[in-house]
Amino acid sequence: MENLYTVIISIVTVLGSAGAFRYYEKRQMHKERDEDFIRHDCKDRISKLEGLLEAAAKEKDDLRMMVLNLTKEVAALSVKVEFLTKENDKLEKAIPKNKKQLNG
Repeated sequence: MENLYTVIISIVTVLGSAGAFRYYEKRQMHKERDEDFIRHDCKDRISKLEGLLEAAAKEKDDLRMMVLNLTKEVAALSVKVEFLTKENDKLEKAIPKNKKQLNG
């Protein structure tokens, strides 16, 4: 009778360990699939973010060049305004003299 218990316990142990092995094997496969999915998802996201970063850097450089060009134009216009203001002041001073000469 004791041999029967030993055989039954051995059979239950073997069946239980085989079932446990299959369970852990499936669990490991699911875990690997999840890790692969996460890895590929992260790679895709990184690629998209790198593309966005490059586009933003290019846009920033374009805007910087635009600001530099506008600054250059403002400086040129400032010089023109200064010159025209001086020229206007000279003409305003010259006009009263001419009017006096014409009237007198």
